[in-house]
Amino acid sequence: MGGLMNHLRLILLAVWLLAFQSSRAQDRPNILWITSEDNGPHLGCYGDEYATTPHLDGLAKKGMLYRNAWSNAPVCAPARTTLISGLYPPSTGAEHMRSQTKLPSSIKMYPQYLRQAGYYCTNNNKKDYNLVEVGQVWDESSRQAHWRGRRADQPFFAIFNFTVSHESQLRKRPHKAVHDPAKARVPAYHPDIPEVRQDWAQYYDKVTEMDTMAGKVLAELEADGLSENTIVFYYGDHGSGMSRNKRWPYNSGLHVPFIVSLPEKFKHLAPSDYQVGGESKRLISFVDLAPTLLSLIGQKPAAHFQGQAFMGPYQTEAPQYAYGFRGRMDERYDLVRSVRDQDFIYIRHFMPHKVYGQYIDYMFKTPSTAKWHAMYQEGKLTPAQSLFWQRKPVEELYDLRKDRDEVNNLAKSEAHKDVIKRFRKELRNFQLKIRDVGLLPEEEIHSRSQNSSPYEVGQDPNQFPLKAIRKTAMAASGRGKKAMATLRTSLAHEDSAVRYWGAMGYVNRGKRAVKEDGELLRKALSDSSISVRVLAAEALGKFGSKSDLPKVLEVLIDSADMKKHNVWTAMLALNAIDELDKKAAPLLARVKALPQKSPSAPQRYRSYTPALIKKIVSDLE
Repeated sequence: MGGLMNHLRLILLAVWLLAFQSSRAQDRPNILWITSEDNGPHLGCYGDEYATTPHLDGLAKKGMLYRNAWSNAPVCAPARTTLISGLYPPSTGAEHMRSQTKLPSSIKMYPQYLRQAGYYCTNNNKKDYNLVEVGQVWDESSRQAHWRGRRADQPFFAIFNFTVSHESQLRKRPHKAVHDPAKARVPAYHPDIPEVRQDWAQYYDKVTEMDTMAGKVLAELEADGLSENTIVFYYGDHGSGMSRNKRWPYNSGLHVPFIVSLPEKFKHLAPSDYQVGGESKRLISFVDLAPTLLSLIGQKPAAHFQGQAFMGPYQTEAPQYAYGFRGRMDERYDLVRSVRDQDFIYIRHFMPHKVYGQYIDYMFKTPSTAKWHAMYQEGKLTPAQSLFWQRKPVEELYDLRKDRDEVNNLAKSEAHKDVIKRFRKELRNFQLKIRDVGLLPEEEIHSRSQNSSPYEVGQDPNQFPLKAIRKTAMAASGRGKKAMATLRTSLAHEDSAVRYWGAMGYVNRGKRAVKEDGELLRKALSDSSISVRVLAAEALGKFGSKSDLPKVLEVLIDSADMKKHNVWTAMLALNAIDELDKKAAPLLARVKALPQKSPSAPQRYRSYTPALIKKIVSDLE
């Protein structure tokens, strides 16, 4: 009898536990993310009369849209890396397009925190992180991943990502336009030509297709009876796939559509400014989403997160600034930082000697990009349309209230001196706060962190003297004479990243500076750091004497050999060879013979050195 009673007690306890868990699950919201690729806020609910987006417009009427949402990065992989980590990729060494670094063992990706809290986490279907996944991150990540795979008593977090609006889709031909190209808005930086209108119209067609897909997911949620228990987010991963949007940390590359809808049951978790059918001007960005998720499930966000929760019990006051960044884009190196507030965007170029529109093999597959470049070479563009193909200024400042297309640079405006000083100070504070290891040459992001992680290297002043590196980077990327003393002393600094930026300064300043300090650069050709050697060789190759060229070419072709060196060194060297144009002609046969694959390089880099080699060979033949 006693055994039967004990058995009954166990059954009753199990039933109670199931009921408790079910009740607890209902007390916590399900969370659905609908995401799309390569589209800015070109939706009807954002006032775009050319757009056809009824399903997302309907979601906005039930919820609230954000006017000032930023992706932090203007291209997919680093943008997703920001999301998954809750950290700015310049602090984790993961800012470069399709790079791969690791986090400290003490830091998890946000789905792991949600799974620990009992959530069923699914991702359908793209990851594309620049960070190595350690342990189980998702319950399922595949094209079949769905909230329907969870236990009945389990809350879920689910992502559905749509790629139909991706850059690669807006250039597919043949395509019959649905949106009339004649009615497309052409930004001031694009030439008003049929190719540009066709690409913009096709982009809007693809956004409409994406909207239909989003509507199907919302219909599934309703059919499953889950709408009243689910908080829904919709956002794009960065600006449109059109050139000078995607890949560029202007507002046009970082500004994304962002809609949040909460059922009545969870209105207590809403943002403080939440209004059904309304809009928020709060600055939010991707780095804020991980802490916001934890806040929504009642957990205090981890201290290491660099963003701020904007929903739930741990939401913070609205920030004054948002931050953007650009690193290497595919096979081309660059380094840009941007900061915006409600009215202005400030952009600081650390490699202003490079043109905006560097030749990127993938980018030039878009018809409007290739035609735009051809028109520049033919001298057929207006000044605003020509800028993308020219060297960059050191700084840019745009008034977003008056200059939607960001073409009227106010950086040298006397009336905006105080504004630009404020942004300079804010950028400095930001880089020092997050410990911006993106200032390291990419090879050293990896070599310095072999026994730890780039994030941990960045936190250690002994391994990463940020103030000295940043001071030299600022001097190197400027164009004033006062900084020359800094450049000269930097080439003898004990830290190789300081020397790297010193050499970069001579590439930026050109012939006069190289002529004055040629001996310092010739000495740097034998520097212990291969990144310094490559930059010194580029400076001497472009602006030195003819007698320098044999040694310069030998340094560069050796550095480009992936049998001897890693993929990051090879990319840096191949970019330098490409910059030498016809001066590199003696290397043609040896460039052709270079290995195009590195057995030690992750697959993510597989197309970049071949693209550079192809371009160099094509130019020299």
